[in-house]
Amino acid sequence: MTRVIMFGLPGAGKGTQSALLAKSLDVPHVSTGDLFRANIGESTPLGQEAKKYLDAGQLVPSSVTNAMVKDRLSQPDARKGYILDGYPRTVDQAEALSDILAELGEKIDVVLSFVLPEEVVVERMLARGRADDTEEIIKGRLQIHKNETEPLLDFYRDLVVSIDAVGSVEEVQERALAALDK
Repeated sequence: MTRVIMFGLPGAGKGTQSALLAKSLDVPHVSTGDLFRANIGESTPLGQEAKKYLDAGQLVPSSVTNAMVKDRLSQPDARKGYILDGYPRTVDQAEALSDILAELGEKIDVVLSFVLPEEVVVERMLARGRADDTEEIIKGRLQIHKNETEPLLDFYRDLVVSIDAVGSVEEVQERALAALDK
């Protein structure tokens, strides 16, 4: 069983690596963005709730996100494991996840932390060419990440395995798979 949380700065390649690892391990890739889109698309009660916040340009509250994650992790295909991408983002969400997993009789096996220098992140994100990816905005996102997400590394300190995220997609995937084999 492989229950993995993916961490790393924006632009570190978590989404790409999550999808590849999920495929390699034959477990679902659970991303909060996909959960929001699926719930909103299916017009579930949680999706309708999330849409209200998103339409108002606000963050979806953790209570709604936690409920979506709980529902997703309760589904049969997640029994053998999953790759969590983009969740938890805060210690409060990590505590909620611990409660969810306790109810399911599960625990996280490993936290993969994709590490790379900030200048490489800025370079990668600028290369995407998105209008909202200016150097100033990117540095702001990195600061938010540092303030909100880095405390999670301490929360999960006994489970964290650092992965060098500099290199080709294939090289980074090899490192991640090697870390999971240990």
